[in-house]
Amino acid sequence: MSSSQAFTMICLLHSLIAITSGTLMMFHMEKIYTFTHGIETANKLMGSTPHDQLLIKTSDSFSGLLLFVIGFLLLMVCFVKDRDFQSFFAKGCVVLHVFMALWRFWFERRVEDLAWDCIRQTVGDIVLALSWVFFLLYSWREKYD
Repeated sequence: MSSSQAFTMICLLHSLIAITSGTLMMFHMEKIYTFTHGIETANKLMGSTPHDQLLIKTSDSFSGLLLFVIGFLLLMVCFVKDRDFQSFFAKGCVVLHVFMALWRFWFERRVEDLAWDCIRQTVGDIVLALSWVFFLLYSWREKYD
């Protein structure tokens, strides 16, 4: 497998994850909150007043839309064959996932209702970053052999 094929596979995998997550965030956030956090915490996360609930639903919808668009952009990028661009893009993705993991660790764990879930999501961000690191190692090995 060439590094270009590896890039395509990683982009397709990340795109599938982002599009699916974004779609679920836009249309089924209450069910996701209940499934991942339990009924009591889900009720807290959905807000106590109708105004708060509307703001939270709007925020979740826009976050889901952003994630959907990111997934669609990843789908378009996966067909780029320029090795320099692939390397640059992979480095940017590593930085993005590391910053997300740091943000979750430093800020999200301070939210009492989300603290127990923070470690799992941080590990997920690190695993996604590692997929790009492995691609970079594979492409460098191919480049210098």
